[in-house]
Amino acid sequence: MFSKSGIILISFICFSCNNNSTNGQTSKTTTATTIEVANKNPYATINQIPLPIGYAREEEPKSSYSNFLQNIALKEDKTVYKFNGLPKGNQTAQFAVVNLSVGDKDLQQCADAVMRLRAEYLFANNRFSEIDFMDNDGKHYKFSEPYNRTHFTNYLQQVFGMCGSASLAKQLNTVRNFSAIKIGDVLIRGGFPGHAVQVMDIAKNAAGEKIYLLAQGFMPAQDIHVLVNNFDSNLSPWYKVDDRPIINTPEYTFSNKELKSW
Repeated sequence: MFSKSGIILISFICFSCNNNSTNGQTSKTTTATTIEVANKNPYATINQIPLPIGYAREEEPKSSYSNFLQNIALKEDKTVYKFNGLPKGNQTAQFAVVNLSVGDKDLQQCADAVMRLRAEYLFANNRFSEIDFMDNDGKHYKFSEPYNRTHFTNYLQQVFGMCGSASLAKQLNTVRNFSAIKIGDVLIRGGFPGHAVQVMDIAKNAAGEKIYLLAQGFMPAQDIHVLVNNFDSNLSPWYKVDDRPIINTPEYTFSNKELKSW
């Protein structure tokens, strides 16, 4: 991905994380009157989101990325806000909003949100040497001392400016069988434009059938949010693992061949 500054930023904004879903909604002005007091989320963390009858989460090791994602805090307000403090035009894609700041710059977009979650996990577990992201030319951006929050935030802004869906797709490992999907995996289409969504949780039933939760960032930079499932209202916000080759999300459509892991 090119730098998100100057003239290159203008080009990037035109082509990154675009909505390719035929069922996606075009952006429209959202007024204060549409942000209702009742628009509240009762679940404090990802692992409090209810499961369909017959499904159960598997216990994940405390130090694992899976456990970290399951315990990510959610905001009480379900409204998705952009980096400039204004609500996103389309407020129908989210089930809940992740309680992580998006910052005040148009940087933390789709693949950036995936990198942010991974970096936060590694930072929280003092695994500083593993915080390493690659740009599209193969240059690595490694986190270094001082290992404090201020330096970490500045480091991430550099990463968000230089890395993106194209480079992250190269850095991640392809999952050959979609049925092997696990928490922490990423559905990603690298490119200009491209998009990425994060697998946040997984559950199974007695028959071994899997369901999963997805979260995304988008452009312009906005709150990371858990996606609804517009194509199965009875299952939403969960998605079922099956043999269909296409995964339709509210604002993007993926192939089941586009699943990758760390």
